[in-house]
Amino acid sequence: MSDRLNIIYDWLSPEDIPAALEIEHQGFYILLLYPYDLFTVRKVSPYRQSNAGELFLGAYLVNGIVRELVGYVCATLSPSESLTHESMSTHTPLSSSVCIHSVCVSLTQRGRKIGLNLLKEYISRLEAANKAGLPYQRILLITHEYLRSFYEEAGFEWLGKSSVIHGDLPWYEMRKILVSDASAAVPDTIAIPDTQPEEQQKSQTIPPGLWDALQRPTPSRPSSRSFSSFSGGIADIIQPHPHRDGVAINKFDLTCPRNGCGSIILKTGIGEWVERASVQMEPESLPTQSLLAPLPPPPETCQWWLIGPSPMEFENIGFSRPVQAESTTGSETLIQFERFNTCSSAGPRLKLLACAECDLGPLGWCEEGGKEFWLACERVAYRV
Repeated sequence: MSDRLNIIYDWLSPEDIPAALEIEHQGFYILLLYPYDLFTVRKVSPYRQSNAGELFLGAYLVNGIVRELVGYVCATLSPSESLTHESMSTHTPLSSSVCIHSVCVSLTQRGRKIGLNLLKEYISRLEAANKAGLPYQRILLITHEYLRSFYEEAGFEWLGKSSVIHGDLPWYEMRKILVSDASAAVPDTIAIPDTQPEEQQKSQTIPPGLWDALQRPTPSRPSSRSFSSFSGGIADIIQPHPHRDGVAINKFDLTCPRNGCGSIILKTGIGEWVERASVQMEPESLPTQSLLAPLPPPPETCQWWLIGPSPMEFENIGFSRPVQAESTTGSETLIQFERFNTCSSAGPRLKLLACAECDLGPLGWCEEGGKEFWLACERVAYRV
């Protein structure tokens, strides 16, 4: 059936991002990094397209002069030889590892080998880029065991269990070598003699300008601050809305409060500040989460960020996920519980919001099927 499809491959442009988001948001066929037991809005962000556009490849179904995006692969670069939590949310140019984050195909095109052919085309383009002089040495990804054969058919090798923890099922790392590690290294037998001037050695071993780039320290992720660290309280983290009188919005990016994660949850200027009644989000049977500030009991009020009308406003958010709790030794224990829907006879059911990178939550809530999403101001961090 796939041989009758007129499919072309092209790098995504900014105009293609809404179509890619639609594929993701509607729950279409997601092959990687999206567990089937987790609905996560992980925005196919303009950041990835603008900063790593050469790693964002789409499959387009062509009908006459019209082409429709039906699948995509996106990735970022990392200097690490293994896919880590940090490499899932950062991009380090001129790095050797291509870390694939998503392989998505429209539900209407399942069973036509579009995903496999797209992935093979992606590998072919990276191999060509490697031969042209770009530093790509390997492609890395993590997946669930039931997708092992899919990636092996595309040429990936199975490395074993990954250190990344996300959702209920274990993740496994796979790799595709673009250039052997042996050929990537400079053998000792042909090392440039120490008698040559240092600058001459540099010029004969690496391209001009690359040495200085390699010597520069890798920029660290911008720091984030907790709500309680602002002496002025809410006044320090809000700013007037540019077009709506009397409305205040978030002054900084909102991030996950967990040290070592720091994933951006909401960009500056998206959330509207509201003071309203508190909400009981944690079941009483669960231990207190030390990473999250306690909220006052209802009907006392607290500070909230209101986001709407769609979860697509978020950069990264998960719904109804497990709560992370710390033991007395400081290690983390994943508390698994069924899809947490708070319900009462007096109102609609609520779904909880959590960081989609590390499952820390609950950070907020929304009504099931609703268009308003609430984040507790005290339960997110602020990138300053």
